[in-house]
Amino acid sequence: MQRCNGFNIHDKEHPFTIVETPIRLLRFHEYVDVITGSGKKAREQFDDMMDAASKCQFNCVLFWKLDRFSREGVRRTLFYLTRLDGWKVGWRSFQEQWFDSCGPFKDAVISIMATLAEQERITISERTKAGLKRTVREGTKLGRPVVNVDMRLVQKRRAKGESLRAIAKALKCSPSLLVKRLK
Repeated sequence: MQRCNGFNIHDKEHPFTIVETPIRLLRFHEYVDVITGSGKKAREQFDDMMDAASKCQFNCVLFWKLDRFSREGVRRTLFYLTRLDGWKVGWRSFQEQWFDSCGPFKDAVISIMATLAEQERITISERTKAGLKRTVREGTKLGRPVVNVDMRLVQKRRAKGESLRAIAKALKCSPSLLVKRLK
C-alpha cells in the first residue's frame, strides 16, 4: 500500500531504486489514498485493499513507510497487521527494511508494537480522566442536562387520554424520559 506523497512507483525520478529481491511479484495492484490536511478522512483505497486481502487476492502488501500505511495509532495499525497475518498476507515496509512480516524480526516487531499499543491505550485513558477532572474543577457539569418535568401535569394529561408522545412534544422532552419518570 503506497499512499501518495509525491511519489509514483512508475516515476523514474523518485529517490529510490528497485533492486532484485528474493520475492517474486507475479501481480500487483496499487492502492493509493491521497489525503491532505488533518482530521478523520475516508480511506476508500485502504478499505478496498483490506477487502481484497481478506479474499486472498494477493499475498503481500508493500507500503512506502509504516506511517504511510496507517496514521491511526499503534493499536489500530497493529490490528490491521494482525488481520493481514490472519489472512496469510505478508507485509513489508519499503523504507523500514526491518519492518517485514517475512523477516527474522517479525515477532520482535509485533511484540514491541503490542507493548506500544497498550501504553497508548493507558495514556489516552489517563489524558481523558485528567481532562474530565480539569473541566469539573472549572465548574462544568458533566452528563446530560437535568430536565424538569411536572409529573403531576403529565399524569393529569394521561388521565384525559393524551398519548405520551403528544405530552412529550408539548413539554419539549423525549417520550422515553416520561416513560422512565412514570415508573
